[in-house]
Amino acid sequence: MPLLPDTARQVDALVHRAQAEGRTPSLAVGVVRNGTLAHLAVAGEHPRPDADRQYRLGSISKTMTAVLVMQQRDAGRLALDDPLERHLPGTPVGALTLRQLLGHASGLQREPEGSWWERTEGVDLATLIAGLTPDKIAYPPHHVYHYSNLAYGLLGGVLERVTGTPWYDLLRERILAPLGMHRTTYHATEPYARGYVVHPWHDTLREEPRTDTGAMAPAGQLWSTVEDLARWAAFLADPAPEVLVPETLAEMCAPVVISDLDSWTGGHGLGVELYRVGDRVYLGHGGSMPGYVAGLAVHRPGRTAVVDFANSYGLRGGHHIVGLARQILTLVLDAEPVGVPPWRPAAAPPPADLAELTGRWWWMGAEYEVRSDGSGDLLAGPVGQPVLRFTPEGPDRWRGRSGGQDGEILTVVRDEEGRPVALDIATFVFTRIVTSHDA
Repeated sequence: MPLLPDTARQVDALVHRAQAEGRTPSLAVGVVRNGTLAHLAVAGEHPRPDADRQYRLGSISKTMTAVLVMQQRDAGRLALDDPLERHLPGTPVGALTLRQLLGHASGLQREPEGSWWERTEGVDLATLIAGLTPDKIAYPPHHVYHYSNLAYGLLGGVLERVTGTPWYDLLRERILAPLGMHRTTYHATEPYARGYVVHPWHDTLREEPRTDTGAMAPAGQLWSTVEDLARWAAFLADPAPEVLVPETLAEMCAPVVISDLDSWTGGHGLGVELYRVGDRVYLGHGGSMPGYVAGLAVHRPGRTAVVDFANSYGLRGGHHIVGLARQILTLVLDAEPVGVPPWRPAAAPPPADLAELTGRWWWMGAEYEVRSDGSGDLLAGPVGQPVLRFTPEGPDRWRGRSGGQDGEILTVVRDEEGRPVALDIATFVFTRIVTSHDA
């Protein structure tokens, strides 16, 4: 569904102001809801943006590289705690693990040797590895958050060694084709926006080169469109299981490291940035290459996201491309909250062995309730707040799937006549009566 007219007007106003104050030749923003592009907001005329015009993704490419790594992990071809040495033998930073590299917790310096970032062509993988020295590790692993483009160049090399397939071919086969992202490419493909540096005093434009970053491509090479990046944002909100199972994407969204230790507003998972905005946590990533910036912010519970592109390096006037995406995402979520699904009666009573577990239980003088949610799971918690979920694993055995009991075992204790008299949740025993111990 499209945005409500008033919400759309507010988004458009923010985009026009950001383009004008940020002095960027063109700015394109897409709002994604429930898997589709719900609104396109554009500003600027150099060129006039549209949903199919390519801009450079920059480091948003890393999110796709990370999904490729997780696919190989799920297929059993590598483990996240593998040392880099296992897949790239002889590397002088080989003690670092894939998990540390994915989460920018390895301490590896940001760039390889040379001037690849500043408008020069990249090198091949062998040359990249040959240029490494042990002193490229700036900090011990997990000591600090230290963003590293180099880490993702090396992860791309791991993918090629594990699969025998070049990184972009693997990306096209395993992500772009299944998700229909046919306008996401290695090189710029018309129509695309040229990238510029804006002169600070007389507002003229200088076009930037469009380099092939070689072995560093997994860190920032890709080009894409609002429409294609909207598909990627929709995937990150609600993954297609044939590309990545939901449990693995959820694992990627757990923080590996906090990047802002003073206020805990930012962190990094396995390939995705994490941002706390009020009571919400967004995932996403920023991207920049000479002449381009791009942003991605996703609120998974609301299945809502914002993607944005500009074709100049940075936005002036206090604007930031990822900050703009988060600002618009918050605006949309506040203006159009996700609807509460209606309650529906159960189609049939739960099985007898489940029904007999429902009702009131006591632990340490406090009253709890257990409910059936109609799916075969148990919901448990304080009366009126059954927030803990348990899934069946066998006769009288359940596994916690949420909250403080996630992963713990619930065992049903029965008397001699087979009636349930206690629930043993990881040695915390709940009974049907207030015992003298509880009292």
